[in-house]
Amino acid sequence: MSSKSVQVLNSNAEGGGSISVPWFMTAEVDQDLVKRVHSLMFQGWHQPQGRDPMAGKRTVAESWGVDLGVSRVPRISTGRAKFAPGTVKGRLGHPPRSVRSIRKKVNNRERLLATLSAVSATANPDLVKSRGHRLPDELKLPIVFDDSVISISRTADAWAFLEKLGLSEELKRASEFKDRSGSPRMRGRRRKAKVGPLFVVSPSPLVKAARNIQGVGVVGPNELSIKELAPNGTPGRLVLWSQAALEVVERRLNKVGEKARVAVP
Repeated sequence: MSSKSVQVLNSNAEGGGSISVPWFMTAEVDQDLVKRVHSLMFQGWHQPQGRDPMAGKRTVAESWGVDLGVSRVPRISTGRAKFAPGTVKGRLGHPPRSVRSIRKKVNNRERLLATLSAVSATANPDLVKSRGHRLPDELKLPIVFDDSVISISRTADAWAFLEKLGLSEELKRASEFKDRSGSPRMRGRRRKAKVGPLFVVSPSPLVKAARNIQGVGVVGPNELSIKELAPNGTPGRLVLWSQAALEVVERRLNKVGEKARVAVP
């Protein structure tokens, strides 16, 4: 724990006590490390895809040979080309294979150091604002709340809590969509949503209440990673922490050992 303190907020967004800022909230932020680890882990968040080995080959087409004035690609009796790459409903020349490994390995210590930097960035107002989050000047980071907020079970109450924190402009920003044209639009990805605040809380009524708000994310402290803390590899997401979740995150980051603690100013 550091010498600085932060207020623990209740459901009315009022300070009901204070705690010392955890050591991992004051660590040095290495943005390049976060970007690199995010890029490597990004490969593993995709499902491998492949093709049926017989795709495009279920046909009786065969080449007609030479001296007929047509190319020697396999053809059916009507003269339509089949089977060969480049033909209608033909096979692919070099199809993707599901057996191909698309995952990239990341050292455990390097991954934890990147998570440490991403967590520390959430307490830096300059990095949070640089990501586009709209914060009131009087709001202090990190934002920590107590059990009265965890017990919120209605989405309207969760929305009211965020508004009491002064995040009305942030909620408005997160509710906006960006319309896209071209391939994304044709493939069902017409609208692109923006990333808003993130609740880090253990399973509780707040989980269902908060995740119904557009742009607001909810994640448990044991599942927290740079995927949620640094969308697109850019650290500085606006995060709201439950007091119990901070203790769980601290136990996880303690695995970094002395190497991580050297970065603490």
